[in-house]
Amino acid sequence: MPAPADLTAIDLPSDLTAAIERAGYYPALVADVVKAAVGEEEVVSHLVHQETTFDQENIRRHITVLARTGTRLVIAHADDHADEAASDQVATASTECIPLSAVRGVMLTHVVADPARYVPGSLGREVTLTIGWGTISRVDLLPAQCADPACEADHGYEGTITSDDIALRVSADAEGRGALDRASAFARDLSASIGR
Repeated sequence: MPAPADLTAIDLPSDLTAAIERAGYYPALVADVVKAAVGEEEVVSHLVHQETTFDQENIRRHITVLARTGTRLVIAHADDHADEAASDQVATASTECIPLSAVRGVMLTHVVADPARYVPGSLGREVTLTIGWGTISRVDLLPAQCADPACEADHGYEGTITSDDIALRVSADAEGRGALDRASAFARDLSASIGR
């Protein structure tokens, strides 16, 4: 068995390490995967998002760590699944590093309940952070419409192409107001850092 890589010289910021530990999903593994991807660069900002999903028979955990360095967006994912051949749980961790110059867009969608009673500055109870860099695009097509209600001609299709490489939904009701604020702060920081 090969000796483990020496990652002790590379320290993640203490608040990032604390967020990974707070998420509670194999924190040593997740921290090492993020360290390996970040390399020698300093982490400028980060977001840790943990979610639990349920399927017919299993509970599955998933963690995403977004870390911005001076030059890259580092995305780490880890989740678990059953290894049917060995009857054991297996964790899979992967990372992707995107140059900041390749990030095409950062979209923050705010969900506001009872907008008639919106309190200025509150920005709702839920956000979806979507980051696109061109790897995955979604095409939404609809039949093209004509202004003439009696027209029966085929006007083809119209639609949009949306870059949708990663989307994280953060709810203050489920995860607390702090999680929502951290997601918004990360989105602002990443938005400000692209396109320079």
